[in-house]
Amino acid sequence: MEPSKVFFTKNITSESLIKIFKSLGVKLKGKVAVKISTGEPGGHNFLNPNLIEPLITKLKGTIVECCTAYRGNRFDVSNHWKAIEDHGFKNIAPCDIMDEFGEMKIPVDGGKRLKNYNIVGEHLRNYDSMLMLSHFKGHQMAGFGGALKNMSIGVASRNGKAWIHSWGNTTDPDKCWEWTENQDAFLESMAEACMGVMDYMGRENILYINVANNLSIDCDCNANPAKPEMADIGIFASTDPVALDMCCYENIMNSQDEGKTKLIQRMQDRNAIHLIDEAYNLGLGQKQYEIIDIDK
Repeated sequence: MEPSKVFFTKNITSESLIKIFKSLGVKLKGKVAVKISTGEPGGHNFLNPNLIEPLITKLKGTIVECCTAYRGNRFDVSNHWKAIEDHGFKNIAPCDIMDEFGEMKIPVDGGKRLKNYNIVGEHLRNYDSMLMLSHFKGHQMAGFGGALKNMSIGVASRNGKAWIHSWGNTTDPDKCWEWTENQDAFLESMAEACMGVMDYMGRENILYINVANNLSIDCDCNANPAKPEMADIGIFASTDPVALDMCCYENIMNSQDEGKTKLIQRMQDRNAIHLIDEAYNLGLGQKQYEIIDIDK
């Protein structure tokens, strides 16, 4: 099997975002969901609305999110809407909190953690295709957050997030953290949740873009993230989420940037590569990739 193609540009601009999307050569059909992180209030590293607006407008897309399992300012729907508005996303596109009015179970055909189902916002059924538009950075629990994290935890409802964090032991957001001592089980659950979303939407109906900027060791779900110590890298895109996250991971590991140390430590401490390995084992994509620089 040939390596998956991962397109790259070092230029983090609205124009480059549209250009790299076009490079994928795939048209998203019907009603398009654009899954981003709207960012925890207090944080500031989430994707800039001005950066992503032209692409979302071109796609006639709807920004989609779900509520959090931790009791921050996006746990409650009304507070989450306020965060979406305060962070500027309501000004650039229609927005949808997919679990605002309920959730639904979708099948997970295989795996060993989630008991054969994932729990997502019920509005997922309203969309025909999806752009997984992710801010690639560190993450305090998963090690890094990219396409796979955005698709698993991000698309899950509040209770679904608890289901993943507890690797299929509880849907109670207040109790799921009791199960977090098994890191590999958590990462395996994330991979299984990705499989559920990909199979539900149809794998041909999801495209993936990672914007590797503001490279904090902490996620956009952190209200007080650590200051980035590593320089921005660029934008990566692929039809393969495993290859995409692997490419971003290895770009950091192999970087000459001296500011990478803490981010690498965060990824290694959380055994972040296990998420990629498990997604590969489940057949969600390849770890072998070919980088295509769209600026050359």
